[in-house]
Order: sequence, then structure tokens, then C-alpha cells
Amino acid sequence: MEFPLLPFERLIKKAGAKRVSHEAAEELAKVMEEKMMEIAEEAAELAKHAGRKTVLAEDIRLAFRKFK
Repeated sequence: MEFPLLPFERLIKKAGAKRVSHEAAEELAKVMEEKMMEIAEEAAELAKHAGRKTVLAEDIRLAFRKFK
């Protein structure tokens, strides 16, 4: 995992949980990392298809819509 767990604990609490287990924060981090990787890969493909080496915010938005 590439991300610290505290932000995920905060997100779960912000969603209404009073307490968050360590395992719950780990699982959310794992699931989000997988989704973010899918979006990043799709965004990279979109940039490549457009003839660019640089991924733009627009590519991320378009890739996100695909996985919504």
C-alpha cells in the first residue's frame, strides 16, 4: 500500500462512523488504490491516444466517468 491509513479513517468517520477498525481503513485504502490505478491507467491511455505524453486533468475526469 502506498498511502497512510489515517486519511482513510478520517473519510470513514466523515461518512458517519463513530469508530473505525484498523482493518476497515486498510480495506478502504486497498480498494481505493485499485480504483485509482484503473483510472490512472485509463487516463494514460487517453493521453497516449491524443498524441500526448502528459496526462491532463481532463484525462483523469474522462477516465473516472468510465469507471463510475
